[in-house]
This record gives sequence, structure tokens and C-alpha cells, in this order.
Amino acid sequence: MMELSGLPLALTAFGFMLLGIFLRVPIALAMALTGFFGSWYVLGTANAPMAQLKTLSYETFSNQGLSIVPLFLLMGQFATRTGMSAALFRAASDFLGHRKGGIAMASVGACAGFGAICGSSLPTASTMGQVALPEMRRRGYSDALNTGVLAAGCTLGILIPPSIILVIYAIMAEQNIVKMFMAALIPGILAALGYMITVAIYVRIKPDSASVAERVPYRERLRTLGATWPVIVIFGLTMGGIVGDWNWARPGPQALFTPNEAAAFGAVATGVYGIVMGRLDWAGLLGAFLETAKATAMIFLILLGAEVLKGFLALTRAPDMLADWVLSAGYSPIMVLSIMLICYLIFGCVMDSLSMILLTIPIFLPVIEVLDFGMSAEETAIWFGILALIVVEVGLITPPVGMNLFIINGVARDIPISHTYRGVAPFVMSDLVRVVILVAFPPITLWLVQVMF
Repeated sequence: MMELSGLPLALTAFGFMLLGIFLRVPIALAMALTGFFGSWYVLGTANAPMAQLKTLSYETFSNQGLSIVPLFLLMGQFATRTGMSAALFRAASDFLGHRKGGIAMASVGACAGFGAICGSSLPTASTMGQVALPEMRRRGYSDALNTGVLAAGCTLGILIPPSIILVIYAIMAEQNIVKMFMAALIPGILAALGYMITVAIYVRIKPDSASVAERVPYRERLRTLGATWPVIVIFGLTMGGIVGDWNWARPGPQALFTPNEAAAFGAVATGVYGIVMGRLDWAGLLGAFLETAKATAMIFLILLGAEVLKGFLALTRAPDMLADWVLSAGYSPIMVLSIMLICYLIFGCVMDSLSMILLTIPIFLPVIEVLDFGMSAEETAIWFGILALIVVEVGLITPPVGMNLFIINGVARDIPISHTYRGVAPFVMSDLVRVVILVAFPPITLWLVQVMF
């Protein structure tokens, strides 16, 4: 029997792992088993991978940067339970509702604002679906536009800081978390604007898909805007404390918080607001802690599986060999990048965003880092990370199996999924146009990083 080694072995193991994932094996277990048995095969003994397991969990989870994850998750749980999403939607609808398709645009704005607090797309989809969908249906918006705009708008949670997956990527790629947040800000704003423009075009092509609400007096608009002050204050202090320059007398940006401190502040501030306003009782607190613990355990288990897999890949030297092969083949950097982004788009149809990032970064990033894009290694890693996260989220709304589509469809069970497919298609096109622009013009992504640092 022919023995495999190096890149062929890694590709074979990767294929078996994907097969396991498609057969509904949990992604964390699939990665861990692939890494364990792959290392056993390479070394010829199980002693080394067994010994690795004794210390790997501590080495992985003792990373101080990972404390951000449960804190931001808790912040998102508190925000979900204290009605911040409803306040954001009401304020946005009061300002935009009198325009054609204004309520749909308001949904995009509310998704962006709530995603900034929540930090994840799937909880944003579930929450905003319950808040915005009934209002749009009451005002006569078409089912296709309703579900399409919400599925797309909720993907903004991965880009608008603080994003959990941005934190995970920064840790895996050994990049500065603050710089990743800064780099994501402009692409996130462009995404929200692109969705609003798409809505404006959609309702002009299909006038019967949306209605126009009565103009709300400015006094009422200011009142509903004032109700959003917790989101504005908490997000402003959390993110402003990380990226702002709070001491101009000293050279360089002087942050008020470290990312860990900012996450702690955001969680405590959101929780205190909920308690003071009477929107968070003991049952709500316990529920928030329990859901945070579940989500944290899931994320950390996937991280552990990814580390076991990474150890196997290091033994095979597959990432280095793949990078050398790409260089020797003479493929253009843009072609290699495009193939990777297409892979993310395909994977996004069947896998969650975190799993995709943890699965592919150990393989893709070494290749990207050896290619010449006319930038430093750090800038290339940051730029690629933003592109990867965008395309991953596009996969979540790409028919026929985008996960966000099914979450929204689960909220509105009486709407056929085919309507959601039709409604989300223009937003997928908007995303693809945005990806092309960001690939063609890297300074759009890196400008804030270069200015601040």
C-alpha cells in the first residue's frame, strides 16, 4: 500500500474531515479526530498526540486575548434581552419610514447597530427577525424583500466591531485586535450603505414591494432617537475606548481601554442598564449567563479542535509546501486570492462562519503571506482577514443553503423559502460588488489603520 506524506496526506485527511462534517459530525470533533489520527499516522505512534492532549487545552485557553470572547458574548446576550434592538429599529424607522422602502432601510441600520453590540450574525438574525419582520409585513412590504433584507442586514454583525470572529481571526493570525477592528469599520459602513442602495433600487424596479409610511414629526424622531442612548453610549465608550486617542500629549494613540477591559466594560454596562431599567430580572441574568457559557464552550471546543488539526498540518508541512508550490507555479496573487474567496463562498453555504475561519486560516494564510500584493506582511494579513470574513458572511446568505436564510425563514414559517431566495439575490450581488472593490483597492480597508498607527 502506498504511503502518503506531505501535501497529499494533508489533502486526503482534509477530504475525510469534510466528509465527516457533511455527515453531521460536529466540526470540532471532525477537526480534532483528523488532527489526532493524522499525527498518529505521521509519527507512527499515538504517544505524541496523546501527550499533546495533556497540555494543549491549557496552552490554548490560557491565552489572555480569548477572555474577550465570553465577555462580548455576554454583552450580546444582555443587549438581546434588554430590548436594544427594538429601540434601534424604531429610531431608524422614524427617520427613514417616509421614504420608499424606508422601513427596509431602517432594518439595515438597526441590524448594523445591533450587530455592533451583539458581535455575531446568527443571534442578530434571530433577534431582528422578531423585531423588524412583523412591522414590515404590517406595512405591506413583500415577503421577498422582508426576508431578503433581514438575512443580508444581519451579516453586518461580523464586520462592525466588536466582532467575535474578528477577535478569533486576530488571535489565530497573530494580529493586533485593535487594528483588525479599525480595518473592519469602513468595509462595514460600506456594506450597510450598499444594502440601503440595493433596497432603493429594488423598490423602484418593483414598486409594489414596499409602501411609504407617514412622515414622523421631528419631535417624535428625537424622542425615539433619545431612547437609543444606551446603545450609543455603550458602543461609543467600548469602541472609542479601544481605538480613540485619549491623551494627545503623548505620541501615538493612547487608548482608554485594552480590548479585554473594553469587553468587560461593555458587558457590565449593558447588564447594569438592563437591571436599572427593569428589563433584566434574575431569570434573564441566569439565562444570559447560561447561553454565554454554551456559546463560549462551543467556540472554545472548535478552537481546541483547530489547534489539534494545526499540529497535524505542521507535521506534514502542508501549508509551507502549498505556499512553495503556488510560488513555483507562477500564479498571480489575485488569481490565488480569488480561488480562496470562492472556496469561502462555497463553504459558507454549508458551514458556520467561525468553523470556516478556524478550518482554513492555518492553510490559506501561509500562502497569502508569501504572495506579493505590494503591502507589508501585517497589512496583507489584515486585508485578507477582512476579505475572508466578508465572503464567509456572503456564503451565509447565498442560496440554496445559506444558514441566515433558514434562521429568518424559521422566524417567518409561513413565508416560502423560495421567496427568501429571490429577495436576498440583489443583496448577494451588492456584496460581490463590494468584495471586488475592496480587492481592487486595499487602501479602503487599511486607511484607518495607517492613520491611527
